[in-house]
Amino acid sequence: MVKSISWIGQALLYGLFALIIGYFSNSPPYRHLPADQALIKLSFSHEGKLVSACRQRSAEELAKLAPNMRAPMDCPRGRSPVTVEIDLDGTPVYRHVAKPSGLSKDGASTVYHRIPVQSGEHRLAIRLNDDARNAGFNYRREETVSLKPGKVLVIDFNQEAGGITLQ
Repeated sequence: MVKSISWIGQALLYGLFALIIGYFSNSPPYRHLPADQALIKLSFSHEGKLVSACRQRSAEELAKLAPNMRAPMDCPRGRSPVTVEIDLDGTPVYRHVAKPSGLSKDGASTVYHRIPVQSGEHRLAIRLNDDARNAGFNYRREETVSLKPGKVLVIDFNQEAGGITLQ
């Protein structure tokens, strides 16, 4: 008798637990954006160009170095920071300078930013500079985009695909 009561109690508790999980799996409804908004995501990881060019070591410099360190070229490890700017309908909405990662500042610069916007048609201008020796921007992209409510536009950087990409 006690054993059957414990089985019934256990089944009731498991059923209650399943009902609670079932309720909270659908309620309250979650919206990541308001109904009339879209989202622009800027997300990329890119290695900037070397801070300075490689140079040829002279014979005197090579003689001063230990035999195992006598590489004829002296190349810096440091990379340029990556600067990115975004204008939406002619108004600047984001500017960021991403420093290179790593102890020697020789790794990739990583950028991630979310920009919620009103849905509809917008003029988007993206500029990127990955060379500290260049005063301007190496890559530019201007495009009119149509953003539907609840949709996400991803801005990425792919050097093989020609630079700034929109997906």
